[in-house]
Amino acid sequence: MRILIVEDEHTIASALKKGLEQERYAVDLAYDGESGFDLAIDGVYDLIILDLMLPKLDGITLAKNLRTQNIHTPILMLTARGSLNDKVSGLNSGADDYLVKPFAFEELLARIKALTRRPHKSLSPILKVGDLVVNTTLFTVSVMGESVELSKKEFSLLEYLVRNQGVILTKSQIISHVWDYDADILDNTIEVYIRNLRQKIEKPFNKSFIRTVRGFGYKIVSE
Repeated sequence: MRILIVEDEHTIASALKKGLEQERYAVDLAYDGESGFDLAIDGVYDLIILDLMLPKLDGITLAKNLRTQNIHTPILMLTARGSLNDKVSGLNSGADDYLVKPFAFEELLARIKALTRRPHKSLSPILKVGDLVVNTTLFTVSVMGESVELSKKEFSLLEYLVRNQGVILTKSQIISHVWDYDADILDNTIEVYIRNLRQKIEKPFNKSFIRTVRGFGYKIVSE
């Protein structure tokens, strides 16, 4: 999953990015409201973590502008202000949840997981495609009941494919959801990761989950 963090305090932003990347999220950073708005409009994100007090464009205005532009990505608003009026203002602007600084990183993760479970594509942390099972909470993968070890990026790619079971995904769609905005990813990089996944989840079990749709991209199906 891909997350946009809009936070003007560089130390906090860097710490959040590092922590979330360790949890297998792809993370982009913006340090002011205008840059955050531009990234949110141009990119494809599963969640936006948005600070309330930002230079150039404050968080409430940014959230309102995104909703006006029909950007319905879940927004988790961060702020040092904890009054009821501030929370109401944040939620009324279009934010989906509100977290007051300072906060424990574990609580942030819990809020993120709750928000990203809401989309209709998958409400359960357990994703299944035939004999393939992906646990997005424990970050585990199994085929026919046997555990399979994947790298962080392999897991992120597989999760994205499984969440869109039966849907043809182009290489550009995969890159935009699985890698950071500034990552220099070539088309053949996707081919390498797909090949690695096939070696791990298909070949040992004589299965064929990932299909190549020539000229279009890839899709994952149940045999």
